[in-house]
Amino acid sequence: MRLALFVTCLGDTLFPSTGRAVVRLLERLGHQVDFPLDQTCCGQMHMNAGYPREGIALARRFARVFAGTEAVVTPSASCAGMLRQQLRGEDGPPVYELSELLVDRLGVEDVGAYFPHRVTFHPTCHSLRELRVGDRPLRLLRAVRGIELVDLPQPAECCGFGGTFAVKNADVSSAMLADKVRAVLDTGAEVVCAGDNSCLMHIDGALTRQRTGVRTAHLAEVLAA
Repeated sequence: MRLALFVTCLGDTLFPSTGRAVVRLLERLGHQVDFPLDQTCCGQMHMNAGYPREGIALARRFARVFAGTEAVVTPSASCAGMLRQQLRGEDGPPVYELSELLVDRLGVEDVGAYFPHRVTFHPTCHSLRELRVGDRPLRLLRAVRGIELVDLPQPAECCGFGGTFAVKNADVSSAMLADKVRAVLDTGAEVVCAGDNSCLMHIDGALTRQRTGVRTAHLAEVLAA
C-alpha cells in the first residue's frame, strides 16, 4: 500500500524520531511511505486559540497537499481528529491515527516488534473521546515481544495538557499532571507510552523534573523497535 506521512508541526520540530519510527515500521511491513515536503500545520493550534478562519484554511491546505493520496497516517490522534472534523464533507484523503491504520486498514496487530521493558500506556483524550480508537493501541502493544505491559490506574483521566489549556489554566493543568504522574509511578513502569507526543511532552516534563528515572516513548517508537 502506498501511504503518506503527516508528521505534524510538533513532531517535525521537536520529535522527528517519531516520524522516522513510523516510516521504519510501515516499510518493515512492506508499504511505501511518501512525505510531501509542502506539508505544514493542520490548523489545530489556531482553532484552539480562537482563530477558526486560519485553522480551517490550514486544514484545507492539508487536503490540497495530500490530494490523491491513498491514505494518510499521522502519529497524532489530536491532529487526525482536527482534520476529520474540519474536512468532513469536503474532498480530502482519508486520515488515520497510527493504531487505526495498522489494525483497521492494514489488518495487523503483531508488527514484529521487540521491546524488553516494563511499559504502561496512557490513552490520550483525543484518541479516546474524538477518534474512539478503543483498545487498538493496547492490542498492538500486547503483541510486542519482550514487553511487560502494566495497566495504568484511571487511564481515562486527562494528563492536563490540552494545548493552550496548559498555558491558560496552569494551576489546574499542573494538578492534573501531578495525578497522572502519581498513577504512572504506581505502576513501577520504566516507560510510559502514548500515541500523542504533545501529552508525552507534558508528562515527561514532570517525570524529568522529579528525577523519577521513568522515560516516555511514542507508540510508533515502541512498535518500530
